[in-house]
Amino acid sequence: MPTENEWFSSVAQRFDETNKSEGISVYIHLPFCESLCTYCGCNTRITKNHSVEEPYVDALLKEWEMYRSRFSSKPNVREIHLGGGTPTFFSAKNLQRLLNGILEHVEKSVDFEFSFEAHPANTSLEHLQTLYDIGFTRLSLGVQDFDEKVQKAINRHQTVEDVARVMAQSIAIGYDSINIDIIYGLPFQTSESIQRTIDKIVALKPERIAYYSYAHVPWLKPGQRGFTDMDLPTDTYKRSLYELGKELLINANYVEVGMDHFALREDELYRSLIKQTLHRNFMGYTTRKSELLIGLGVSSISDSWDMFAQNVKTLPEYYKLLEENKLPIFKGHILSNEDLLVRKLILDLMCHFSTSIEEYKKYDLHYAIFKSKIKPLLEDGIVKIIDNQLYITELGKPFVRNVCMTLDSYLDGYVDNSQRFSSTV
Repeated sequence: MPTENEWFSSVAQRFDETNKSEGISVYIHLPFCESLCTYCGCNTRITKNHSVEEPYVDALLKEWEMYRSRFSSKPNVREIHLGGGTPTFFSAKNLQRLLNGILEHVEKSVDFEFSFEAHPANTSLEHLQTLYDIGFTRLSLGVQDFDEKVQKAINRHQTVEDVARVMAQSIAIGYDSINIDIIYGLPFQTSESIQRTIDKIVALKPERIAYYSYAHVPWLKPGQRGFTDMDLPTDTYKRSLYELGKELLINANYVEVGMDHFALREDELYRSLIKQTLHRNFMGYTTRKSELLIGLGVSSISDSWDMFAQNVKTLPEYYKLLEENKLPIFKGHILSNEDLLVRKLILDLMCHFSTSIEEYKKYDLHYAIFKSKIKPLLEDGIVKIIDNQLYITELGKPFVRNVCMTLDSYLDGYVDNSQRFSSTV
């Protein structure tokens, strides 16, 4: 765990090295939602009281100023992403105040990308126009499934008409990329409901579609106890839902990009795949690499490339630390040389499905463990190794996470019967 001074020092150093060339990324976590989506694994705060907005905006701006005061020059911001929670829980006026405060003393990169997550049922024309006027040109709509029985189980209600309205308004305003999230493996989902949902979404023709696996972790997220394991697809059936969805998306002219993502060929995400500039950070896939990511808000994760730091997860702690003029981080990690190498290998696999393992050989013990863990994947045709280059095969693409785990020395010899993580299936 880095100290606050160590963390600030690392951030300042990375800023000096990359601000002009790459720019920096900013992730802002807006945790509030009016109702709980029971499938959700995010850090959220459920309330219908919108008076919580202004104090939270004030806190975010104070946290940003703590970072900005440490920078040696004006920040060159290349990416901003608003996540949550439900960013469109906030009024357009409060989002404008927040973002104007962030951007007041910065420069926008020539190729900046600003994006936000939106709930189709509560995103207004005012939200869309206000954010577009600030520079946002991308949005992501969480649909998950249009089936009424599934929506009731996960307490996530929106109609095809809601989604079509937001998309039509966005396109008319000038947004150039819209993503829609779908989740497979939800309670009561069937191949028929997945097909109907994807058919309706494909007809709307968003530029990107994310097709995520549901992570069932009720021991971490009690809201998921609203349905039982018996309501969920079996692992085998869930796997068939993935294969069905992938086939439907590819038949609709979407191209698989990294893990879980599909894009039309005219979208920048696909072009970044072809140009090999595709990158992945805590915000997900991005079109270019940025080594400094500042996370603002409760539970946000920041990355200075050789260190990670995460903010506290509760609002009272977050507010208290900021009132004491302390950065609200509570845990982090300083990366070793081996960590940095493994990070590179995993990013290569996640973005390009191949990587060189030549340099990894110098870590004798971990390389020996890697060879034993990769052996069954080689035998099953999930990967192949040619001249020290590790390739994930077409058959292996759904198992990218499993391949990456063979390289992670922190998992070497890991045995724990307690439930901590979701399944990779």
